[in-house]
Amino acid sequence: MRFGAFVPQGWRFDLVGIDPAEQWHAMSDIAGHLESGAWESLWVYDHFHTTPVPSREATHEAWTLMAAFAASTARIRLGQMCTCMGYRNPAYLAKVAATVDVVSGGRTEMGIGGGWYEHEWRAYGYGFPPIPDRLGMLREGVEIMRQAWRTGEASLPGKYYQVEGAIVRPQPLQPDGIPLWIAGGGEKVTLKLAAQVADYTNFTGTLEEFRHKSDVLAAHCDRAGREFDEITRSSNFNTIVGATEAEASDRLAAVLDRLRPHIGDERAATIEHDYRTSPGFGTPEQIAERLAERRAAGLGYAIHYFPEMAYDRSGVELFEREVIPALG
Repeated sequence: MRFGAFVPQGWRFDLVGIDPAEQWHAMSDIAGHLESGAWESLWVYDHFHTTPVPSREATHEAWTLMAAFAASTARIRLGQMCTCMGYRNPAYLAKVAATVDVVSGGRTEMGIGGGWYEHEWRAYGYGFPPIPDRLGMLREGVEIMRQAWRTGEASLPGKYYQVEGAIVRPQPLQPDGIPLWIAGGGEKVTLKLAAQVADYTNFTGTLEEFRHKSDVLAAHCDRAGREFDEITRSSNFNTIVGATEAEASDRLAAVLDRLRPHIGDERAATIEHDYRTSPGFGTPEQIAERLAERRAAGLGYAIHYFPEMAYDRSGVELFEREVIPALG
């Protein structure tokens, strides 16, 4: 199993209490830690406002961070899970991503999806198109990016995007273009698109849901004439690890204490439930056992979000010492 980790960027209230002028230093230091260890990749979220409620707390922009990490790291691969197709013109996005790939020496991953956070869509003036339109934008945008990366230019007289002779040079350093991670588990459109073009998928849920969506993806691959095993399946996990169950609970309590003033008791209770039911919560042995079950079901890549990382790195270090070696 391969492993990636999210760098806190403020979106989940994971930089509160750190002066905004010092937040880049905190993020850069974490990236350096991940690069020096067993992690294959680091990740950011593509969001503009905090969640689960918008606030005045800082949320750092994904592709700006991608460029900064490209210049400040040397080995680790760089991704976003996931870029919202509706937030940027796809030809422009292809240009941005190609530039980041060149700066990074060919280490960029493209996570891409239809988008869901209605508040920031409307706040930034993008409207909030119905799901079929957002997925249509995703499909056309992916086609434009693939053209651009493979040929150096793109043209598409689409329903949502009209691009004619958009020159995207330099092209990415990676020979077949930047790997595409199609994010989302929609069975009729998203997984069908993934079967056609994705190098990776990214969807979450229970083990049973993961198996079901894997079966749906396999059926789409069969219809598309593509080998199912060509696509690596990934999932994201909210992760809090402690040497004992009591320590894991104490760590979770500290996270909730930090969040509660910003999100309130009701949302904090929901988040507590989400963590306690996550495969990434518990002792190293418990987490490794759950991830091994996912691996047996076909999970090839696990991406972990550690809510404590900007304040306390001992949890991620425990994960590095005991979970990754058990599965890597």
